[in-house]
Formats: sequence, structure tokens, C-alpha cells
Amino acid sequence: MKKLYAILGITMLMSVAANAQETTWSGNIRDIVERKCNSCHGAESAPEYQLFKREKDTWLAKGQGMRMDSYSHLVSFVGWPNTGALMRRLDDGKSSKEGKAGNMHQYLGATEEERQKNLTIFKAWVGNWSLKRWPDSTKEELNGIKVKY
Repeated sequence: MKKLYAILGITMLMSVAANAQETTWSGNIRDIVERKCNSCHGAESAPEYQLFKREKDTWLAKGQGMRMDSYSHLVSFVGWPNTGALMRRLDDGKSSKEGKAGNMHQYLGATEEERQKNLTIFKAWVGNWSLKRWPDSTKEELNGIKVKY
């Protein structure tokens, strides 16, 4: 009986430890977005995606991107309908054939060390870090996306 309790106790501790280290929007990603992204992608400065798309040149001339300041906004650039867009923009080039970093990678931090740290957190949150667009993504690749709240 003591062995059973010991096994149950160890299993529970391992479960708690695994959940404590889980990367989530509310526990990890929101803070990075607030610090590094909201000046160009926040509610006060950025339009909804469809408005940005319709008036892209105007918004880009202002140095603004589309709104990505909430979980629901950001997830659409990971999964669907804009599959892989977040990954293509934040990637450091190690996942691309050309080896070129995404256009938003530079904003992940003031130093390469900080950028790599934040990129690692984003990769853990996304799960399946793929630069592929919707039509090129397989069901298995899409199922590998985590993006937990």
C-alpha cells in the first residue's frame, strides 16, 4: 500500500511540475507582446486585420501593423486563417531555406540573447513551429500547434 501511495505522489508531483512549466498566452506570451509588440500592434495603434489589408500601404507608411494584442488576434496568425504568419515574421532564419530572419525578429529584444530567449518562448507556445501557409500545411502539422491560453 505504501508503494501505491508513493507512486501516486510522485505521479502527482510530476504532473504539477509539467503544468507549471507549460508555456501559455496568459503566463508568458502576453507579457512579451505587451513589452515588444503593442506599440505597433496594440489596440490603440493598430487596425483590425481586414482594415489593415484593405489599406496596407497607408498603415505601413505610418509604421503600423495589424492588431495582434490579444490571444484571439494572435492565434489567427498561427493557425488559421493566416497559418504560419507569426512564425514567418518572428523566425530567426534557422527555420527558413534562405536563412533569412523574419521582418519582426529584430523587435523581439534589444540584444540577440534577448531575441533568442523570447523566440524560444514563442516556439514553446506554438508547438509545431512551421513557416508554411494554410494550403501547404498538413493536418498533422496543424494538430501540432498548441497555443494554450
